[in-house]
Amino acid sequence: MMPRRAPALAVALAIALAFPAMAGAHAAGKEPYSREEAFLKDISFDQKLGAAVPLDLAFRDETGQAVTLGSYVGTKPIILLLTYYNCTMLCPVLMDGLVRALRPLSLDMGKQYAVLAVSINPRETPSIAAARKELYIQRYGRKGASDGWHFLTGKEGAIQQLTQAVGFRYVYDAKRDEYAHAAGILILTPQGKVSRYFYGMEFASRDLRLGLVEAAGNTIGTPVDQLLLYCYHYDPLTGRYGILIMNVLRLAGSATVLALVGFMLVMVRHDRRAAIQPGEAR
Repeated sequence: MMPRRAPALAVALAIALAFPAMAGAHAAGKEPYSREEAFLKDISFDQKLGAAVPLDLAFRDETGQAVTLGSYVGTKPIILLLTYYNCTMLCPVLMDGLVRALRPLSLDMGKQYAVLAVSINPRETPSIAAARKELYIQRYGRKGASDGWHFLTGKEGAIQQLTQAVGFRYVYDAKRDEYAHAAGILILTPQGKVSRYFYGMEFASRDLRLGLVEAAGNTIGTPVDQLLLYCYHYDPLTGRYGILIMNVLRLAGSATVLALVGFMLVMVRHDRRAAIQPGEAR
């Protein structure tokens, strides 16, 4: 599939949060700074569905241990979150939105899926990552999450290779010492390939669940999930699952036929019993 650009809303919201001066300039009827206009062109989520994440890229986890992305693939789907831990604007809102979406899931983090947060700031350290992990594990509030949610830091080269592979384009603003980036998360297959993009800072729990079930090749979840996946279809333009009306009509039609067949069988049996009973009485 050809790369697709994320909806403008997610990008615009990231810009508004990262550059309040730009929003103020628009409100006052002034032209935005040319520097910020240039940043806007370089910030997006370009869809690369099916792209493979470079598994040999080296990072450090929250304990300071050297790891590769390949350390986390092979058995379960992964929610990939590209962020930075000292962000005071967009990133905390994004992390909180993810936590709110994950809490209702009956799928167990660490057992049926993993979450991988990777800092795009090469100056951040494992100790900063550890502090963020402690904070968000507490907010998530479910057992086993510590083994399933990993917070990584790395060098600029590894960060750029990862972000380029998944189509995450961002800009560093040296004047403010901040990163401007679009808002969203990705879901990877157990083999480390991009399966789904979800945009924004609030996510529907149903969409995340269906995305995880699909990425896992239907090896997790329940029969109900399989039914929902038949009725709902992922739209790469919106990054959401929408109802697939034709499949719903087919399902309703099949249910109607089965109901009619069942009704006819019951009536035939009833008529047979009614015809036999007079003879038995004689």
